[in-house]
Amino acid sequence: MRFILLNPGPVSLSEGVRRAATRVDLCHREPEYFEVQDQVIEGLLDVYGCDSGQWAAVLTGGSGTSALEAMMTSLLPAEAHVLVAENGVYGERLSRIAAVYGIRSQALRAQWGEPINLDALDAQLATGEFTHVAAVHHETTTGRLNPVAEIAAACSKHGVSLLLDAVSSFGAEAIPFEEPSLMAMAATANKCLHGIPGLAMVLCRREALQQEIEPRGLSLHLPGWAEHQARQSTPFTPAVNAVLALAQALAELRQQGGWRARRARYMELAARVADTCRELGIAEWIPAGESSCVLRSYHLPVDLGYDELHDGLKQQGFIIYAGQGDLASKLFRISTMGEISDRDMARLEQALKTVIAG
Repeated sequence: MRFILLNPGPVSLSEGVRRAATRVDLCHREPEYFEVQDQVIEGLLDVYGCDSGQWAAVLTGGSGTSALEAMMTSLLPAEAHVLVAENGVYGERLSRIAAVYGIRSQALRAQWGEPINLDALDAQLATGEFTHVAAVHHETTTGRLNPVAEIAAACSKHGVSLLLDAVSSFGAEAIPFEEPSLMAMAATANKCLHGIPGLAMVLCRREALQQEIEPRGLSLHLPGWAEHQARQSTPFTPAVNAVLALAQALAELRQQGGWRARRARYMELAARVADTCRELGIAEWIPAGESSCVLRSYHLPVDLGYDELHDGLKQQGFIIYAGQGDLASKLFRISTMGEISDRDMARLEQALKTVIAG
């Protein structure tokens, strides 16, 4: 049975991406590999039309979290003081990264699923105490889409730099690259870009890479990766097969109309799931207008636990996702990323009705 992955990454792959991942064996020190690496770097900048004179796309091996770790440890100077906007697991993870590396930080907290308090953010930045803000664009804990344009504008107003977790939004949601405060954003191949796991990336302003910052690590040091990649090299063995897959995935994204078309497709599929759940008396955890196009969370049905819901859908070929922490007993999550056809959606709608309504 082919499983349709409705979890927030990795995603169900197109046949083209699946074939590309294993189409050839490449040595990472040969020109054939560097041709593909250059193609992917250029393609990542093209997703949002970023000027290569101002922006660099730096590839690293690893998960989305490794991209976040690379971004924070490579681009924050020793004297940095970071205000971390938290309203879910992934905002808290940014604070955890800062703590592990001894980076001075303070959290601006909201309850999981609640919006970031923009007035409080502005007031904190007005003190002049903070040099940077770290924020999550799409807080996958609940599906809430944080107002990154407003956050970036507040940072620009106060002369503060923004580090953005765009791991589950890059390629499908609007990102304010035009805001001078946006210093860098972290992403991964295996979410909205529809690549395979193992490859992460950071898009950052070139001047950010030129800061004189004492390295906090070796294999996740972005300036080292960027320097080697700029001269068709690599400091360590890269995720070769994931690079091959992402080259194909980026080509398919362009052919399908770019990130705006992908967002529209995700919205269409998410609306179909929401409509079906509504028919079954299942309410959304967060209103659609405040959720991302990528993932929506729903109240668990009365008298139906998550395990029963998950296992019933899995038997019909669909993998959903549980809530995290205290939300595990309250909600379930469905993502509509990846290669999902209208036929797949029709089967999902019927599967939801069968498992929930009986």
